[in-house]
Amino acid sequence: MTDLATNLDTLARHLDRYRGAGIGNLIGGETRPAGQGASFETRSPVDDSLICTVARSDAQDVDDAARAAQDAFAGWRDIAATERRAILHRIADGIEARAEEIALCECWDTGQALRFMSKAALRGAENFRFFADRAPAARDGQALPSPTLMNVTTRVPIGPVGVITPWNTPFMLSTWKIAPALAAGCTVVHKPAEFSPLTARILAEIAHEAGLPPGVWNLVNGFGEDAGRALTEHPAIRAIAFVGESKTGSMIMKQGADTLKRVHFELGGKNPVIVFDDADLERALDAAIFMIYSLNGERCTSSSRLLVQESIAEDFEARLTERVNNIRVGHPLDPDTEVGPLIHKVHFDKVTSYFDAARADGATIAAGGDRVGEQGWFVRPTLFTGARNNMRVAQEEIFGPVLTAIRFQDEDEALHIANDTEYGLTAYVWTNDLTRALRFTNRLEAGMIWVNSENVRHLPTPFGGVKASGIGRDGGDWSFEFHMEQKHIGLAKGRHPIPRLGA
Repeated sequence: MTDLATNLDTLARHLDRYRGAGIGNLIGGETRPAGQGASFETRSPVDDSLICTVARSDAQDVDDAARAAQDAFAGWRDIAATERRAILHRIADGIEARAEEIALCECWDTGQALRFMSKAALRGAENFRFFADRAPAARDGQALPSPTLMNVTTRVPIGPVGVITPWNTPFMLSTWKIAPALAAGCTVVHKPAEFSPLTARILAEIAHEAGLPPGVWNLVNGFGEDAGRALTEHPAIRAIAFVGESKTGSMIMKQGADTLKRVHFELGGKNPVIVFDDADLERALDAAIFMIYSLNGERCTSSSRLLVQESIAEDFEARLTERVNNIRVGHPLDPDTEVGPLIHKVHFDKVTSYFDAARADGATIAAGGDRVGEQGWFVRPTLFTGARNNMRVAQEEIFGPVLTAIRFQDEDEALHIANDTEYGLTAYVWTNDLTRALRFTNRLEAGMIWVNSENVRHLPTPFGGVKASGIGRDGGDWSFEFHMEQKHIGLAKGRHPIPRLGA
């Protein structure tokens, strides 16, 4: 990473190509404006300056994209899996070649700090390589012989799928969803979040430059109430993969019900990090801070509730407060910045509204609790102490650099507090007692749990949550279970008796 001035100059060169023409849809391999000529603006959260205009799609644009995906499906399904693997590897090559452009554009579009986004493209390339190498075996099944039949199973791609991605780390999450769909043999209609459309366009361009056939991957920009709804209701779309808010996931499920769509939801979280008094407190402190304040706190797996044992709470919270006050807030393209601006004024207003909510409920604002500067959507990293689990700041997903600290007396109370929320995505447990770790993780209501660690993603493992945090799992073979249908074929071994009716 170079200095801020150099990064800004480089960014300007990359953005030049979008400032005039804007960002169009990509349907059937062709760039086109929205059918009605409508557009909207995407602005940088750094200073609210205009980045470019973006096509605002309606139901007709989505219909065109869905039909393109449907027309391309048979050819992509039937192409040799080794060729699919080769194309996906070429996409990964293209991502790596444009890694700097992707990182700088993502930071400017979302406000994420470059220190975290500088490797986002490389993670995206890794996602494509991982699923590329699994493509040849995606259809593999089992042999399940019975006395009269040789029963075999196989998997076939489900068909065109809709992918709706969020505005936080949009590039990496797009690769996470689209790579397994393509590896399975599905075609895709992708609607990125309206707040962060820039890198979705770059990614789709890379895919077509890598030789992806027209119509296999279609990009439609727009708003949830227009393009999003049309996609979730379209009869040609067989499944919807969505990352975002739990409330939106519920709406999508209702919209897809009439066409019996399969859904995969990665939704919200109010994830606890539980620190027992026998933990390695220095490492627990580092992990708790990293998992809420990195990525501006705008991630579903952030540890937004700190549950700390009473016997160590006073000292732990004092050290925590000191560290939070030292976090560097600044321009996202400055390599020294640790927290950048929030994505948009709408989200800024939501996050900052919790400062008054905390005060009203009786929590203490031990750090932060205000904005930084007068330009852009910068918020000072915030820590609430003296909180109870029934407070709004302990129950609602704030999705910003805001941590709520709650004290507990013993293991039973910690477990009750941890589970006492509508969400269940991740949890983090810090203890050096192995038997406690086994007991506690067994009873925790979360889809993913890390013990004595921050979130370390391993692609073959299942990713997803329980309760209001989601349906289904990503990663490894679990991704293929969503994008493919199981098929059973029974082959008679001989002339077994068949009942004869009416003989």
